[in-house]
Amino acid sequence: MASWTRPALALFPSSENTRVLFPSVSLCSVPQETFLKERIKVNGKTGNLGNIVQVGRMKNKINVTSEKQFSKRYLKYLTKKYLKKNNLRDWLRVVASDKETYELRYFQISQDDEEESEADE
Repeated sequence: MASWTRPALALFPSSENTRVLFPSVSLCSVPQETFLKERIKVNGKTGNLGNIVQVGRMKNKINVTSEKQFSKRYLKYLTKKYLKKNNLRDWLRVVASDKETYELRYFQISQDDEEESEADE
């Protein structure tokens, strides 16, 4: 079996793979943390985290650490699913801030665009 190595974040200097989700929006991250714990699949089964995947929270950051290969895209998929479930998908988006991190940001809606569209009518 080929070993899969990816640099870990400076906060967690280890050989494990770490993904971090930074909500830049003031959301309660406790429900999101429990949602991720319930929905992450390990070996094709949900709720089977064991010692392979750890989901932790530090203030407004959610850290997902895995001993096996863990897709960043899968974390984005689950985050979008959480936002859709809680009707937040219309206001928030998931953006990659760097190679190992996602952030939740508000959509940029400028006031000028709204004023121009009202003037056209």
